[in-house]
Amino acid sequence: MKNLRNQVQLIGHLGADPEVKTLNSDSKVARFSLATSDNYTDKDGKKVSDTQWHKILAWNGNATVAEKYLKKGMEVMVAGKLVYGQYEDKDGVKRYTTEIVVHDLLILSKKEN
Repeated sequence: MKNLRNQVQLIGHLGADPEVKTLNSDSKVARFSLATSDNYTDKDGKKVSDTQWHKILAWNGNATVAEKYLKKGMEVMVAGKLVYGQYEDKDGVKRYTTEIVVHDLLILSKKEN
């Protein structure tokens, strides 16, 4: 059990255009939401679609790709790692976050004009 890995791979659709920020002259970050859906038939024979939303964080080169090519509704594959964080909101309540930090980004659908 020497090489335990934190790795996740998702295929889904963007919920909105990426939000991109340039932090300094050589650092850029893009954030976007990704929807994944599992479809199944329940015990009563009814078709069910279970959609999950994931927070995606892409840095530098992947952020540039996201900024230039990604748009709401496009299908992409992301591979990366889960990162957990916490912060206090304006009311002093502790909040928790889960994000996927991308190391590979693959566009599966064409950019719409």
